[in-house]
Amino acid sequence: PILPYGNILVSGYIVMLTYAILKYRLLEINLAITRTGIFLAVYTLVLGIPFAVAFFLKNYLIGIFDLNWWMVPLALMAALATAGPYIYIYLQRKAEDRLLKEQKRYQDVLKQAAIGMTRVRNLRKLLDLTVHIITKIVRISYASVYLHNRETDEYVLQVGRGDKKAYLPIIASNTTLIAWLTANHQPLVYEEIKRKVQDPADATLKDLEQLMYSLGASVIIPSFLEDTLLGFLVLGHKLSGNIYTPDDLNVFSVLASQAALAIENAQVYEEAKEMQEQIAQAEKMATIGTMADGLSHQINNRFYALSLIAGDTLDTLKMTDTAACPDHIKETFSQVNHALERIQANVLQGGQVVRGILKYTRKGEEGLEALSLDQVLDGTLDMLQYKIKLSEIDIVRDYPKETPKLRGNLVQLQEAFFNFIDNAYDSTVERKKALNEDNYRAAIHIRAQAEDSVLRIELQDNGMGIKEEDIKKIFTPFFTTKVSSRKGTGLGLYVINKIITDTHKGKIRFQSTYKHGTRFTVELPVAE
Repeated sequence: PILPYGNILVSGYIVMLTYAILKYRLLEINLAITRTGIFLAVYTLVLGIPFAVAFFLKNYLIGIFDLNWWMVPLALMAALATAGPYIYIYLQRKAEDRLLKEQKRYQDVLKQAAIGMTRVRNLRKLLDLTVHIITKIVRISYASVYLHNRETDEYVLQVGRGDKKAYLPIIASNTTLIAWLTANHQPLVYEEIKRKVQDPADATLKDLEQLMYSLGASVIIPSFLEDTLLGFLVLGHKLSGNIYTPDDLNVFSVLASQAALAIENAQVYEEAKEMQEQIAQAEKMATIGTMADGLSHQINNRFYALSLIAGDTLDTLKMTDTAACPDHIKETFSQVNHALERIQANVLQGGQVVRGILKYTRKGEEGLEALSLDQVLDGTLDMLQYKIKLSEIDIVRDYPKETPKLRGNLVQLQEAFFNFIDNAYDSTVERKKALNEDNYRAAIHIRAQAEDSVLRIELQDNGMGIKEEDIKKIFTPFFTTKVSSRKGTGLGLYVINKIITDTHKGKIRFQSTYKHGTRFTVELPVAE
């Protein structure tokens, strides 16, 4: 204490608190002062009016009520005390509506937008609409949306809008930010994190502060679907300079929750649409298969006609005496003769292609028969040569000639091995493009060994392999990992599984290492 003034340093607390309020925006000072003013005004009237009546109107009230005059100011006090809270609430709401008019306006718009989000089916349109509404209505400098990519287990920037020039396109799932959002399920405010980063030993908060600074984020709003962090919304500062109030954060949290549901619906809708297209494509291919007999007949008729025309013309040329003709005429005859021979050769090859297609599309005879593995593979490669470049891949048959015959349906097994080798080829093409390895040569090793009553066949490729998260889905209908222009329907391995396990009562399993290759093991019954 400093006599006679006392401890004047206590006033420093008031200065510090005022500085904190203004510097760090601990509360809306205008709103706080208004609420305090309304409270003082209302309760001054509630308490002041009865005392004023008792002081100024005492003689008048005695003349009317005699000794019971005091009951009038008491009753007035009771009535005003009862009405006081309602008057305070009413005036406070009016004052807040006036002071927070802009804030309440955009909060109402955001609530309406949250309700309407689930009606949008196009994911890209939904995300664009979200950031457009936020930046325009709330007047935020920058907004972006990150969504989780299940294949890479990363959070990828989907859309951004505003004045921020540099983006972080990808945020890994093992970062501090993702861990914090997943654990806390609540918005992350940059100013709060910045204030807390005073202890240098707290590396978590420092990482959060640096990452939010890199993102240009004043607030990050997580978007959860149950307990899964589907994505998050990054918001820059308000152009008005105002802070994000608790009401703002609540509204944005509701918006994020609705957005998560809308995004999930849009993704399911797009996946269903893609699956429907795949089904339609599969049906189209099945229809072509049923037309194979008629088409092959028509094509063979054309080939037969071409063969007859070429043959008759060749016979005519052979019977024509060109001994007296000039040399250039003889040269012309020779070229025409060579061209006609090439036509005949191509007609024969075309007929073989048609027969191969017809053989592949036919269901085949019912029942199973004794088949050699070479017999199955020879027919498979005859068809594959018209789809893939067999010269670009080494297909090594690494099994003894005396390998026992298996019991199966030739057409169905050829279809299964066709898909095996076709998928392996596509995988090697992907690896060649993605890894760009020196001296890489695509190869498929086919091994076979009889054990007890089954023939175990292994098909091992050195292609790109399958990602760990895709392994469980590999036999699912319409799921495909192909990335080339020949992207498949996703039915190949599903059909293989049905052929091996259902029709032939065999087994199929596989092992795959991403960027190294895949090995399928098929067990089929040995022919008795």
